[in-house]
Amino acid sequence: MCGIVGLFLKDKSLEPQLGAMLSEMLISLSDRGPDSAGIAIYGASSNEAKITIQSAKPERDFRGLDTDLAKAIGAPVSLAAKSTHAVVRTTPAKIDEAREAIQALRPDIRIMGAGDVVEIYKEVGLPEAVVDRFGVREMTGTHGIGHTRMATESAVTTMGAHPFSTGADQCLVHNGSLSNHNNVRRELIREGMTFETENDTEVAAAYLSSQMAHGKNLGEALEGTLSDLDGFFTFVVGTKNGFGVVRDPIACKPAVMAETDQYVAFGSEYRALTKLPGIDNAKVWEPEPATVYFWEH
Repeated sequence: MCGIVGLFLKDKSLEPQLGAMLSEMLISLSDRGPDSAGIAIYGASSNEAKITIQSAKPERDFRGLDTDLAKAIGAPVSLAAKSTHAVVRTTPAKIDEAREAIQALRPDIRIMGAGDVVEIYKEVGLPEAVVDRFGVREMTGTHGIGHTRMATESAVTTMGAHPFSTGADQCLVHNGSLSNHNNVRRELIREGMTFETENDTEVAAAYLSSQMAHGKNLGEALEGTLSDLDGFFTFVVGTKNGFGVVRDPIACKPAVMAETDQYVAFGSEYRALTKLPGIDNAKVWEPEPATVYFWEH
């Protein structure tokens, strides 16, 4: 039993409130997952690429990293630390080189996600603690997803927390359990994908990244999960411009959605949606089994 939320804004006037709204949605589901929590926020595009990093010893690992990294890749680098996480910014052409250099310069740093717009914050603990630690309420953006976890098949660690990101500006949160994740992981490794954990959700994220790398859009990639992934699952997915939801054909995991002229929202339970503006007049429904829902800006 985990809690997942997602919010895709249609109304730009709500963008300054994205972090606050998504935070309250996730906090309302705290009792569904006491182990760890995380949020991905999709902010405004800029001329810089971003890499969200995490360290168990941030004072040691973040000190001087911007200077060392700029020297290693030959490009400007900035670093903004938030507790155990930091956002590294550099030129888009250098993002892959920067990722490799970070791992070489500071082997204990873990990369949470990278891309043009996404920032990912996740840690062990309840949603409110995670939200407060990283100042999520003050964050702005166009869409975001969140997760509070009750671990069932892997360790309670920062890297085991959701969202999982396996492609640029791509991430996924999941409620459920996959039965064929080991076989799918082996197939993806043969394609060149790499994995940080043994978590089945990371396999689902990597599957979608692989499908989109082969030219499929988010909706088409989500359709593929229905035939290629076995088990019980509800996935909520973010991409640079998109937001998608799919449930397995049995759909035993709870889910509810709401849509207005201002937003599309997802929650594991309706209580996650009750404080959203205009919810009383929203179209509210339970997403159908084996049905893909996705929106793009």
